[in-house]
Amino acid sequence: MTTPIDISEESGVRYLHFGSEWVQGAMRIRKPDALELDYTREMMAGLLLRDAPWPRRVLLIGLGAGSLTKFVHRHLPDAHTTVVEIAPEVHAVAHQFFKLPDEDERLEIVIGDGAEFIANDTARWDLIAVDGFDRNARAGALASQVFYEACRARLSEQGLLVANLFGQLRGYKTQLQRLGKAFDGRVLALAPVASGNVVAFAAAGEPVESSLIELRQQAAALKAATGLDLAPTLKRLEKAGLAPAGNIRF
Repeated sequence: MTTPIDISEESGVRYLHFGSEWVQGAMRIRKPDALELDYTREMMAGLLLRDAPWPRRVLLIGLGAGSLTKFVHRHLPDAHTTVVEIAPEVHAVAHQFFKLPDEDERLEIVIGDGAEFIANDTARWDLIAVDGFDRNARAGALASQVFYEACRARLSEQGLLVANLFGQLRGYKTQLQRLGKAFDGRVLALAPVASGNVVAFAAAGEPVESSLIELRQQAAALKAATGLDLAPTLKRLEKAGLAPAGNIRF
């Protein structure tokens, strides 16, 4: 089935829609490699949780407007990225309208079903980022227990799964419960951003341990190097009580 695609522009930002009002991706035209949407910025917060040169192997499930793909390709030169996108027309639109780079030795695009890909995969990934929705903002198999358990099995010792969840949808809490079950409760779910998106991180190998002081220092260095500002994320994390005694651990 062909995915219905609409493109809109407002105030210098180009938006991707799948035949509905839901925004599936965005790009500031003057800054095509920047992460325009709040939740996409928070999906890169794993860069504060592991030490460089992490991640070296990145799997992105769901291409959308290519925001995460472009950011990783530009700012993480040591990373090899594989993107799995189910709809070839989305890939074509990302190229034509959202400045998705061509494939090269560091970037591979696979047209296929993300759940099937991870079920049949044998590689180990440092970062698996899941951001796949249909026109009704439903994640389908990408929100299943089987899928989350398959993702866990494919993570490296320092591997992290990050998933974009939609907190306004019925079933969101069930989705988060499945994620917690697959990762034995080792999940950090950030507070919803204004759009209702909830970014959740999960770890299976080496524990994630850091103080807010360390995270702020890393965030400042990351902003200087890439322009990505995660200071607001850390403020929201602290305000939501997700860093008891000034520390996070999962």
